[in-house]
Amino acid sequence: MARATAFNCYTVGEFFTNLKDVRLRHKFQPQNIYNVDETGLTTVQKPVKVIAKKGDKQVGRITSAERGTLVTVCCAVNAIGNSIPPFFIFPRVHFKGSMINGGPPGCVGVANPSGWMNFATFLEWMKHFIQNVKCSPAKSVLLLLDNHESHVSIVCLDLAKKNGITILSFPPHCSHKLQPLDRSVYGPLKRLQCSL
Repeated sequence: MARATAFNCYTVGEFFTNLKDVRLRHKFQPQNIYNVDETGLTTVQKPVKVIAKKGDKQVGRITSAERGTLVTVCCAVNAIGNSIPPFFIFPRVHFKGSMINGGPPGCVGVANPSGWMNFATFLEWMKHFIQNVKCSPAKSVLLLLDNHESHVSIVCLDLAKKNGITILSFPPHCSHKLQPLDRSVYGPLKRLQCSL
């Protein structure tokens, strides 16, 4: 219900007005405007649909009974399509380097018992972002993100400010429509992953 009522002309209009104001005030170029989002990827895929002749009572298909593990991946892409290496969050107490063996060059992994983003993992991601983007007060960037509680801590906001990062969040309950990574990257990625 919140999604249905929050995504409206006024809320979306306010967001784009704020975005325009921030861009004009700081004169951000497209290569300095980043979008960050995280999503969960399962290690065991959903079974694909089976097509059978109408009226067949039994259709054979081997499927895995395994539930799988959800691994969170956090990606950041700028407005011209360049990305930084992904940041993985594994549902473990301790991270082992072997968890990202064979991963994309420069990727980073951390462990968190829930496997989801929290204050500590977002702070680690922010350090990863700063290292890869090489932002500073002299080379500032705009970071667009959802308003998840893990993204808002004094420590992270101070780190962002010290490194020339201006943060603008999408309106609550609107990222399903406004978040570029959700709309254009994660959906196709998950469909591809399921087809493998």
